[in-house]
Amino acid sequence: MLAVVTWLWGTKYGRDDVCKLQAGLLKHLSTSHRLLVMTERERGVTFPSGIERHAIKDPELTKIPGCFARLRMFDPDWQANRGINVQMVCLDLDVVITGSLDRVFDRSEDFVILKGANALNPCPYNGSVWMLKPGKHSDVWSDFSLEAAKAVPFHDFPDDQGWFWHKIPNAAGWECGAKSGIYGFGKPGWPGKNLFPVDARLVVFPGWRSPAQFKHLPWVREHWRL
Repeated sequence: MLAVVTWLWGTKYGRDDVCKLQAGLLKHLSTSHRLLVMTERERGVTFPSGIERHAIKDPELTKIPGCFARLRMFDPDWQANRGINVQMVCLDLDVVITGSLDRVFDRSEDFVILKGANALNPCPYNGSVWMLKPGKHSDVWSDFSLEAAKAVPFHDFPDDQGWFWHKIPNAAGWECGAKSGIYGFGKPGWPGKNLFPVDARLVVFPGWRSPAQFKHLPWVREHWRL
């Protein structure tokens, strides 16, 4: 059993993107799982059966860059309040699921994160995909403050992946590319502008880009849809 958590705030993504993620999981993840979407309390939207809607507990953290609101997943009280006592997977809404995820998420480590997907940012971690055992590394949340995050190395601005690197410097990882089947679109390991890695299981779009900008590509049209 897995608890898959995704986060929806702001205007870049919407209800349909959550539903596309659900469709990809239903097609490519045979492991029993829950899908939880954390979103703004005031967002007036309902989701179809199988998608659990939960309010973001720290909405003030969504008003600044850095995706720090997601750090609440390390809080044991947050986990207990949502009945989460199984492995958690955090997925960005810009992921395109292109193959079976069963082997990808069959990991026993306390914390696993995508590595090697950043082209310019020297941080070895990428927050598009990570996995956490409940009750582990609770200090990632309890030690967090904006001041503390500003005190550790960062690229353009402090962010959650830099904080992960600071708090869990030797984390297990999925190596971006053929070793894991998780690819960053146009990032290290990507085969070329108009090519697609046939062994890809999950494609992430870090940064400003999104799958919506590349719907002209056949593999995006095939896998990123309702």
